[in-house]
Amino acid sequence: MVENWNSANKDIFYGKAGDLTGDDREHVEVSALALHLAQAAIVYLNTRMVQIVLAEPKWRKKLTDADRRALSALFWSHLNLYGKFELDMSKQLDLGPGPAGQQSGDPL
Repeated sequence: MVENWNSANKDIFYGKAGDLTGDDREHVEVSALALHLAQAAIVYLNTRMVQIVLAEPKWRKKLTDADRRALSALFWSHLNLYGKFELDMSKQLDLGPGPAGQQSGDPL
């Protein structure tokens, strides 16, 4: 699973064959931090999507204990890394209630 996620790094950070390069240490550090931020956002959204699916009784009954142990938020095959993105800032992702019952549109 880790090797699969590491291959995602090269696709997410596609400049210079996936290598972190820059004129100086500061540029490399900013690039690494941006990559980590993108990874954290992907893992968070994947986790919420898995939680939403598992909240449905149909899926809860269908998955075995072994299936649940195999679940991971480290997947990225559903991402459109190079396509066209239409961003509508007036809409939010409907991620349902948060872990503490907080709605996704509520301020933190």
